[in-house]
Amino acid sequence: MAEPVRVNLVKLTVQTVVAMVVIALALFLPAGTFAWPAGWIFIVLMFFLSIAESVWLIRFNPALMNERLSGLGRKDQATWDKVLMSFVAVAFFGWFALMGLDAVRFRWSHVPAWLQIVGGLVFVASFPIFHAAFRENSFLSPAVRVQTERAQTVVSTGPYARVRHPLYAGFVVFVVGAALLLGSWWGVAGAFVLIVLVAVRAVGEERMLRERLPGYAEYMREVRYRFVPGIW
Repeated sequence: MAEPVRVNLVKLTVQTVVAMVVIALALFLPAGTFAWPAGWIFIVLMFFLSIAESVWLIRFNPALMNERLSGLGRKDQATWDKVLMSFVAVAFFGWFALMGLDAVRFRWSHVPAWLQIVGGLVFVASFPIFHAAFRENSFLSPAVRVQTERAQTVVSTGPYARVRHPLYAGFVVFVVGAALLLGSWWGVAGAFVLIVLVAVRAVGEERMLRERLPGYAEYMREVRYRFVPGIW
């Protein structure tokens, strides 16, 4: 009888807390104040929604949770992906800093309160999309690599029957919703820069999977769109 998969809860806790603290600092330090209600709403929503997803993964798919904790930086992660993800990380945290400068410190742009509320709803809506991808795909690594040690196979069910990269589709919703919630038009513009970077990654990931994962070329022929059905 196989031993149950265990998740390193200490590592998960440290990674989660560090990520949230860094994001909070990236927002509030450029803002120049902690008196930013929208910023706190974003942090609280992101923290509890992320925790809820982690709890689900620990209970129902601990192997995927472990992959999410340790996938980045592994030897078999594509070299180009390591370089690209470094740029994405810098752009991601720079995006938060830009929104702090825009929405609070300098007030370059004004997003009406009703649109911030809409943005909050859009932001929250990204998490069910993330969850659908996690629920369906046990090989959803944070790194571009083929998981031979886990006998990776092509996933074509659930949201993967509609788009090839539902997690990235959720990211599109996430960044646009977050920028509106935080009240930054410059953040919306920055969101599209992040979307382009993720789109570049998706194309490179597909190229690698087509070459190294049996059945992926056929899957690409069956599912034509990457992020949004009927568009791209």
